[in-house]
Amino acid sequence: MRYISTRGQAPILSFEDTMLTGLARDGGLYVPETIPTLTPDQIAAMAGQSYEDVAYTVMRPFIGETFTDAQFRELIAKAYAGFGHAARAPLVQLAPNHFLLELFHGPTLAFKDFAMQLIGQMFQAALARSGNRVTIVGATSGDTGSAAIEAFRGLDAVDVFILYPHGRVSEVQRRQMTTPTESNVHAIAVDGDFDGCQALVKDMFNDFQFREDVRLAGVNSINWGRVLAQVVYYFTSAVSLGAPHRKVSFTVPTGNFGDIFAGYIAKQMGLPIGELVVATNTNDILHRTLETGAYTKDSVTPTISPSMDIQVSSNFERALFYAYGQDGAAVASQMDDLKKGGFKISQGAIDALRSAYASGRVSEGDTSETITRYLAEHGELLCPHTAVGANIGEKHLGTVPMVTLATAHPAKFPAAVEAATGIHPPLPPRMADLYDRPERITRSKGDLVAIQKIIKDRITS
Repeated sequence: MRYISTRGQAPILSFEDTMLTGLARDGGLYVPETIPTLTPDQIAAMAGQSYEDVAYTVMRPFIGETFTDAQFRELIAKAYAGFGHAARAPLVQLAPNHFLLELFHGPTLAFKDFAMQLIGQMFQAALARSGNRVTIVGATSGDTGSAAIEAFRGLDAVDVFILYPHGRVSEVQRRQMTTPTESNVHAIAVDGDFDGCQALVKDMFNDFQFREDVRLAGVNSINWGRVLAQVVYYFTSAVSLGAPHRKVSFTVPTGNFGDIFAGYIAKQMGLPIGELVVATNTNDILHRTLETGAYTKDSVTPTISPSMDIQVSSNFERALFYAYGQDGAAVASQMDDLKKGGFKISQGAIDALRSAYASGRVSEGDTSETITRYLAEHGELLCPHTAVGANIGEKHLGTVPMVTLATAHPAKFPAAVEAATGIHPPLPPRMADLYDRPERITRSKGDLVAIQKIIKDRITS
């Protein structure tokens, strides 16, 4: 299995090098040269299997010779052993033909754990084999950072630096990043918004001297390994609802487009998916793009669903790559235009995107109303991101089962949930002392040189 850049000018890599590299040297994102497919019989055989067994079947064709069969099975087992539900990603029925896929049973209570726990295991195994050390730098709108810190804390061969927008994540999200005591993990509160943090990370990857000096690696959703791990729960949930013998649709609350792009990969692999619905909050650039055919950046408005407060959705570049028929030059041209504020998508490409994805937008008031209503009508306490998804998902109900992805536990966003329901959602017992743990925060202005100095001063040589 070989991996190519969405911009067409970077070296072709193996899975291991793709995982450890993150962002391609031409600024693009890596995707598989070809997407493996599974037969209907292979998909049907997943019925009744454990999450780990399905994960092995789905991901094994993508990893090539990076790990042996036995090694990969062991890494998967370790990755999900700490999850709080035996099904890992259980389905809950909300209404006729509407289901909730609970993705918050991992150690940091968010869907990012499915990818990050596995990435941590794969990094550790690959680095132990090579004897190398890497510096992981990532940007987060809330959940990626805590999941990355949890996955890599205390590992010998990795230093982790997570940039998050100061004052724009929930208190639980912040404390999950700032309370770990291990010396190899660092949370940096950056003045500005998530898009600024994400731009700084990309600038570091494009500074090739710095990249080599600190052996930079990335675990944001730009990392193909992240997307790959998220493909699995599309298969487990769809098979539970009758796939491959019938189609299943998905609604995904998303800001950076990685989670819903994983659904696109599942569909290309042969999973019979009906609709893939993009659910956005008021920072609705993805919905606007699909409606207008123009990707035009706007200012970021802070909301009660902060993980979606994004205007530059990195993984949308992967969607563009396939919409343009894998034309790297066309994608590179669009990304150059994005630096100037936005770009117009060609008619053929926007038609391809609209055939692959539907979309919707939810206001702040409707998000809160959905949290209130779902508790009263369904007995389900939703986090605000999940509420965005549920609101849009119910608008797309029909004869095909609809699965809305519950991306985080309501306790990660207690203020928004309490305001909507009067209930302060408690943290799970294993995290009950989170508010009592001392925090360790580094504050920085959004300056590339200043942050590079922090990283160089703190890495373990």
